[in-house]
Amino acid sequence: MTDTPTPSGFRCGMIAIVGRPNVGKSTLMNALVGQKISITSRKAQTTRHRITGIHTFEDAQFIFVDTPGFQTQHSTALNRSLNRAVTSTLTSVDAVLFVIEAGRFGPDDQKVLDLIPDSAPLLLIVNKLDRVADKKTLYPFLQKMGALREFKEIVPLSAKRQEDVEHLLKTVKPYLPEGEPIYGEDDLTDRSERFLAAEILREKVFRWTGDELPYTSTVLIDKFETEGRLRRVFATILVERDAHKAMIIGHKGAKLKQISTEARLDMEKLFDGPVYLETFIKVKSGWADNEAGLRAYGYE
Repeated sequence: MTDTPTPSGFRCGMIAIVGRPNVGKSTLMNALVGQKISITSRKAQTTRHRITGIHTFEDAQFIFVDTPGFQTQHSTALNRSLNRAVTSTLTSVDAVLFVIEAGRFGPDDQKVLDLIPDSAPLLLIVNKLDRVADKKTLYPFLQKMGALREFKEIVPLSAKRQEDVEHLLKTVKPYLPEGEPIYGEDDLTDRSERFLAAEILREKVFRWTGDELPYTSTVLIDKFETEGRLRRVFATILVERDAHKAMIIGHKGAKLKQISTEARLDMEKLFDGPVYLETFIKVKSGWADNEAGLRAYGYE
């Protein structure tokens, strides 16, 4: 918190970002915060934790909560944990952004919509507008969506367009209650650097293994040390089978080197300083379906 007085009429509140997997929630979150704090990937189930992103202006503080996409396909302990993270978030926010893809609304979207309580103002965010080839189809689609539920606002946008993101911020602001800021004006997230380092490395694993590696892989930070501006990070990539380990290592270790290099560069950009990263791979069968193990690895 800063010592400067809060201006009269200052607004501060929490906004949940929800939707099925792969509708662009994390990309939207990063755009709204103005910094990459939530990992993105084409792979489903990329976001596994409730991640808070903060953007503070002179007259408002937006606290965005990026949630895992609600899981409807599997019933492992991991998926039950992800779903709990979604439902617990929805009970404690001031507004909900329900994100769908422009021109697409299926059973999985409906399942998520059915889970959203009436307690907080609900805004429909129609994302990936840039992918709609025939814009004439958009109006009837928006009309159809508007009939599903009483949305306070319907906002078509592309999370990649700065003008669209700024328009969304202006649209959300009136739904935030008046009050003091909760975080400092320079805070971007409530997550630790250790957590963010694990997320960055996990993103690179997903990006470089494509659809080959099952979603049952995660990253553990064994040691995180700070010496001045230097961060020393020792991390373990946890997988379920030896074959998965081989996928990550790649031919003569090339893929693991690429994953580690890209992760280190992203960490250096986020932490604004040099990073020494050492990465290991460990095989642990059944880790994703073990409730006690999941809690040990940081899942709620």
